[in-house]
Amino acid sequence: MRIDVVSIFPGYFDALELSLLGKAKQRGVIDVRVHDLREHAHDKHRTVDDTPAGGGAGMVMKPEPWGEALDSILTDPETTGEPLIIFPSPAGEVFTQAMAHELAQEPHLVFGCGRYEGIDQRVFEEYAERGRVRLVSIGDYILNGGEVATIAMVEAIARLVPGVVGNPESLVEESHESGLLEYPSYTKPANWRDRAVPPVLLSGNHAAIAAWRQEQSIERTRRVRPELLPPEHRGESRGRHAAD
Repeated sequence: MRIDVVSIFPGYFDALELSLLGKAKQRGVIDVRVHDLREHAHDKHRTVDDTPAGGGAGMVMKPEPWGEALDSILTDPETTGEPLIIFPSPAGEVFTQAMAHELAQEPHLVFGCGRYEGIDQRVFEEYAERGRVRLVSIGDYILNGGEVATIAMVEAIARLVPGVVGNPESLVEESHESGLLEYPSYTKPANWRDRAVPPVLLSGNHAAIAAWRQEQSIERTRRVRPELLPPEHRGESRGRHAAD
């Protein structure tokens, strides 16, 4: 998978050199390229923003640098097919694990990180006419720019690309994969500060362990994110407690 990112703060994306994604990049499993938007602003101050049309507070990112930056990616000889361009935006559709799986099938993603009051609307319209554009939100709150949201989405998507995570089975039982939150996890020692690992996890009975974990997922979801529960699990709790 190839991932291009356009930002006025390319240093944000040094984090993608770390841990599993950094190793996957070194192995060539993913190809991440970060572009400085200011390289496409040609005045003395490398200006990428201007006052909003119609007045108002803040500044809006100019279309010219964005057009030049995105054109350079789309016309890159190494670009094949039709990349999907994603703009992190509080006005976009909500990013979910299901969307992460969908986007992990894409061979080429381009992320455009807005700042200030956003990007001139004509940029979205231009590239939606020429290809595929999605505005995506990672939640109902406001960030200073799209960089943090892009890093979150890139990590969620890229870890689903085959070869990025060493043990693919570890992806199966995570929160949101089944529509539920993940069950609690424990390790050694069996007792720590008078807190014991639930006995069922030490029983060796794999069927009982699987049942306990499912019950815990349901209970945690009911307590924390009840809106995620399927109808059959929305009644009163009848499951066992963690120490049972």
